[in-house]
Amino acid sequence: MICHSQDAETSGILHIAQSMCVAARTAPKARGVDHIDSCYLTGDEKEALAAEMDRLGREQDLAFFIRDAENVRNSTAVVLVGTSISQRGLNEACQYCNHQNCAECARENGLCAFDPMDLGIALGSAVGVASAAHVDNRIMFSVGKAAISLGYLDKKITMVLGIPLSAKGKSPYFDRG
Repeated sequence: MICHSQDAETSGILHIAQSMCVAARTAPKARGVDHIDSCYLTGDEKEALAAEMDRLGREQDLAFFIRDAENVRNSTAVVLVGTSISQRGLNEACQYCNHQNCAECARENGLCAFDPMDLGIALGSAVGVASAAHVDNRIMFSVGKAAISLGYLDKKITMVLGIPLSAKGKSPYFDRG
């Protein structure tokens, strides 16, 4: 049997995408509370994501969404990592949210600082897996906004970032102009 590089690269990237989802799940979480969710996209769902990025870019006059959509199209897979938002119950001991306590934060629709921190740690764990496997990747806000718009993760997940994955002679995610 001969497995040419393109087939091996595609198979390898899909394996890494799965491992990235595992890494996001097992990343440390504040107080051991896990609000992280992840998935990966290929094929029609990946193309729908790129189309939604194009639409949002035109609608909101954000050229980088359109540029990033082309990066997604030129990627083998896209990993999505997101979090839901809730308070951790640290109350007056914390106040990182700039509210007096968790009840005030919730009442005023504030943002608990720990969920975005946990998301950052999960993203770092995920891209660490990709980097260790020499898979080109880049964390993108634009991908996450389009994924939210399409409802690719659970409805409770309100903060998402995306990581397109590629194996090319030169990373398509840098020197993008």
